[in-house]
Amino acid sequence: MINRLFRLSAMALAFAASGLTQAATFRMANQGDATSMDPHSLQESFQLSFLGNVYEPLTTRNRKFELEPALATAWRSVNPTTWRFELRKGVKFHDGSPFTADDVIFSLERTRSESSDTKLYVAQIKEIRKVDSHTIDVVTNTPFPILPDLLTGWLIMSKSWSEKNGAAQPTDVRKGKENFATLNANGTGPFSVKSRQPGVKTVLVVNPAWWGKPEHNLTEVVFTPIGNDATRMSALVSGEVDMMEPVPLQDAERLKANPALRVLQASELRTVYIGLDQFRDELLHSSVKGKNPLKDKRVRQALYQAIDIETIRAKIMRGAAQPSGMLLAPGIRGYEGGLDKRLPFSPEAGRQLLTQAGYPEGFELGLQCPNDRYVNDAEICQAVAAMWAKIGIKTTLTAETKTLYFPKALKREVTAYMLGWQPAGNDGHNALWALFNTPQPGGQGQFNLGRYSNPKVDELTQQIAVELDPPKRAALMHDAWKLVVDDVAVLPLHNQQLSWGAKRNVQLVQQPDNSNPLRFVTVN
Repeated sequence: MINRLFRLSAMALAFAASGLTQAATFRMANQGDATSMDPHSLQESFQLSFLGNVYEPLTTRNRKFELEPALATAWRSVNPTTWRFELRKGVKFHDGSPFTADDVIFSLERTRSESSDTKLYVAQIKEIRKVDSHTIDVVTNTPFPILPDLLTGWLIMSKSWSEKNGAAQPTDVRKGKENFATLNANGTGPFSVKSRQPGVKTVLVVNPAWWGKPEHNLTEVVFTPIGNDATRMSALVSGEVDMMEPVPLQDAERLKANPALRVLQASELRTVYIGLDQFRDELLHSSVKGKNPLKDKRVRQALYQAIDIETIRAKIMRGAAQPSGMLLAPGIRGYEGGLDKRLPFSPEAGRQLLTQAGYPEGFELGLQCPNDRYVNDAEICQAVAAMWAKIGIKTTLTAETKTLYFPKALKREVTAYMLGWQPAGNDGHNALWALFNTPQPGGQGQFNLGRYSNPKVDELTQQIAVELDPPKRAALMHDAWKLVVDDVAVLPLHNQQLSWGAKRNVQLVQQPDNSNPLRFVTVN
């Protein structure tokens, strides 16, 4: 009882100090759930966004999406391959243990482990040297100028808590394994996990000992996954939730007409695309036996040109998408309008290309997609399957919840598959390294699920990583992305538009990476 009174008093003092005197509960909903409370178990943006309120990185983004300090207060380049980070003093994890350099070094090794799915954040790091309890030197394999930007997505865990609870390594979502960190969390962030019911409800409570200055007035956050669009809409309209995403596109205008509600819409930095297995000698899901038709660029181009992206944009996305010709959105470093041009929609060209490739009658192909991850993902895949049928590609579509889909996709048990990507650090190098480099131990090509491989792209990606001269780096980026586009490495679809619904008494910050930092939320 005394401890509870202390916590309540601490909260009241925090609200008074920040000028936010009205404490509130914030109820939010999303079409899918976070797969785990382990921040290193899955590279999925909603999970990392949600856990980013509980765990924290060394560097973060402010309200304007600008880089700013988090668990590191300052950083500088000591030499071309060494960054010195000054760590924030006086920070405690939710269990009361102090945050030190040992936790950062532990988190590096944990993220590097075989079962980790977030290796991309630390792949360029050779080692972290402890200077003292709150100073570290991060040594990279080669010069890597964008390291501070990339670290915004890397969440730091407690060494003592993880080891004490048998969670020194993350769980492998591909194998369906769990450990203590799957359902429990111990970060340094402004909120801590009070309770976790997967697929049902997760409750966060404010951390009164958080090192930062509160810009919210929340005492509790109740998150509920609601997969059904109509049910999610009803929850917002009825007042059951204060905010939900995504707003079903067909209902956006109706919500806008409700004086008690508002719709927040903006461009997202994510590109949604269809990937293709270009590695196996015989596809897992295809009528073609003894060879892989997707290794033939003509077949990939036929599938590309059979997609009527304008119909998808107008009918399925209701205008809330920008068709893409490359896998970088405007606003990402490395984006080029000249490369962001789609091949023309032409079923006739598609049929001709298939004939040239030796498939005049087409063939059967499997398409795997999530149905609760991207805006209208299942509907898009249904439309693509119907479009492919018009050129003779008889498509078997499997659309399922992301908790089932991603483990299969990450094990590369897919043939044609849907994925979305926003480059970590907002830099095109990340997408090249993660999506288009030949898969290698250590994380390179980790999300290249179709195992596309072009040695020249690999070489250029390495050169981009170490190039310090911006014009030279931009030229290398252009050359690499041109190869990817010309190879038809994947089938780009569009940059989807963010669409959140909220009560008018809720103030929040809609970030272009679709994250929702709860430290900026107020409920009046």
